[in-house]
Amino acid sequence: MILLFITIALFILYSILIIYYWQNWKTIPCFNLPDKLPETKISVIIPARNEAENIGQLLQALEQQTYPKELFEVIVVDDHSTDTTAVIARQFDHVRLLQLKEDNINSYKKKAIETAMAAATGELIVTTDADCLPPKEWLQTIASFKEEKKSVFIVAPVVYSSDHTLLSIFQSLDFLTLQGITGVSAYKNIFSMCNGANLAYEKKVFDEVNGFSGIDHIASGDDMLLMHKIRKKYPQRVHYLKSKNAIVTTTPMKTWKSFFNQRIRWASKAKYYDDKRIIFLLLLVYLFNLSFVALLVAGCWYHIYWFWLTGMWVVKTIIEFPFVHSVAVYFGKQSMMKYFFIFQPLHIAYTVISGLFGQFGKYEWKGRRLK
Repeated sequence: MILLFITIALFILYSILIIYYWQNWKTIPCFNLPDKLPETKISVIIPARNEAENIGQLLQALEQQTYPKELFEVIVVDDHSTDTTAVIARQFDHVRLLQLKEDNINSYKKKAIETAMAAATGELIVTTDADCLPPKEWLQTIASFKEEKKSVFIVAPVVYSSDHTLLSIFQSLDFLTLQGITGVSAYKNIFSMCNGANLAYEKKVFDEVNGFSGIDHIASGDDMLLMHKIRKKYPQRVHYLKSKNAIVTTTPMKTWKSFFNQRIRWASKAKYYDDKRIIFLLLLVYLFNLSFVALLVAGCWYHIYWFWLTGMWVVKTIIEFPFVHSVAVYFGKQSMMKYFFIFQPLHIAYTVISGLFGQFGKYEWKGRRLK
């Protein structure tokens, strides 16, 4: 019975958290482009490693931006690619291609961004990944928002494309949940959550907080850990940009192995947060999901626990559905919600596994073994 009491207590706390996210996601105002064109000089930074399959589409999308060409530059940092990534980047006249020289380090992406920062001339840095696609109003929207809100750090929305496979649908649903939590966390200034596929921050503020100094030994965290440093210095000038003109589309992982490696990489930075609130919430979510595993195992001795497990599966779906559905509607992914219930066991399993290995294990990323 102790297990049931613990599970119910965790469920109550988790439900309060999800309802809070749902109610506050609906209150985030959508940003509309003003008539006046912004004047902020932008440097778009793209770290790239073996992205020959994707980078050409991204660079073409940047050529089609509505933002004046004289007000932005594009810097690609080739991270020791062994394919034709650099060759493709050189085909675009507006692109500055830099080569990452450092090797045998633990955070190649941070070093790539630092390399680009040293060469950047824009006052606003916009980062994205080589496998992303932005809409044509992307830079104009970010710059307009920055000038209106006086932002020093902007968290912007990201969505997964889907090829209708089981894996891509599962990732898309899971990522929608993360995006909703990210939006509320940034808007309500609760704690630092963001995604490096769509970020903007002032170059001078990056320098003020000494960039990645102090976190440069961590393989991941070029986004959230940097946001945390800047948020501590400018807590009222970190904002979430909710605009469909700013949604960047990225590709999901193609295999289950790469998916788990990605999520383990994301989870690996959790132990470096010094914000007790986010640690508490991450622990709550992890323990709640772990309680399902405990019920499954306990049911081997007392079958009544399997009844409770099934019931918790249902009520977990009921609690989460309105929040995830509201986020899915915003991103135009509501058709995927029909899979939400059946994916719950898989979501629970991956949360427990990635959370565990993220703290104690190693993972493979871009052909490298990292920790």
